[in-house]
Amino acid sequence: MPSSEDRVAELRGQLEHHLYRYHVLDDPEISDAEYDLLFDELVALEEANPELRTPTSPTVRVGAPPSERFRKVEHLSPMGSLEKVTDEGGLVKWAEDVRKRLDSDEPVAYVLEPKIDGSAVTLVYEQGVFVRGATRGDGLRGEDVSTNLKTIRSIPLSIRATDGERPPPVLEVRGEVYLALTTFNRLNERLVAEGRKTAPNPRNAAAGSVRLLVSTVSASRWLAIWVYGFGYSEGLALETQWGTLAWRRARGFRTTPCAERHDSVESIAGACRE
Repeated sequence: MPSSEDRVAELRGQLEHHLYRYHVLDDPEISDAEYDLLFDELVALEEANPELRTPTSPTVRVGAPPSERFRKVEHLSPMGSLEKVTDEGGLVKWAEDVRKRLDSDEPVAYVLEPKIDGSAVTLVYEQGVFVRGATRGDGLRGEDVSTNLKTIRSIPLSIRATDGERPPPVLEVRGEVYLALTTFNRLNERLVAEGRKTAPNPRNAAAGSVRLLVSTVSASRWLAIWVYGFGYSEGLALETQWGTLAWRRARGFRTTPCAERHDSVESIAGACRE
């Protein structure tokens, strides 16, 4: 019979594996009920053996006691905003500007991804472990909402190891926390049943949920995330957006399944018209 320590390690590995299958690959191997049995066993073991608790255990996702306020934290690199293009002429001009900045005659490939309307956040990992998450704020400083972000099951608490590769010493990951339309409707139905004010739209609901002072409430809002880029990084050499998509997905980050690679502005414009 395995020791409590060995069983805890085994359960954590199984739960993280199934979270990855469910939230990143959209290909679950077990039912929700089977997952809950594993989770409940881990909770019981950690309660009986508090010395075995760790900050990356799947059980930390259930939420923590209320916070009095959110402290301000500086981003490791500024969080900018996207340039807007509303017609094909603007797209052509943008592509010309990109080529000028690259200062190269080599062919340029583009990655087309849908923009999710939610709440922009930044996630900081040190030695592969999630240590902090913050809102965009003014682009230079945001609010530390780490406890709430830990409740989002599609945010990995540690970067998955791949082929023995060591994780970057420091990595700043950018993403958008959102509510799917079906989830948004479920939330409003619940708020109506509780006699509370409904959310006006999914974006406001996501942003408000990220900044709730009680993380157990955030945990009940069914938030999700799509990761779309990096901020600051150490020891990571990736040259293309297409390559970073594959890197992030393989290491446990949820990325858009709708990304497309295009070799011309005309191809991008055609895809946008469809």
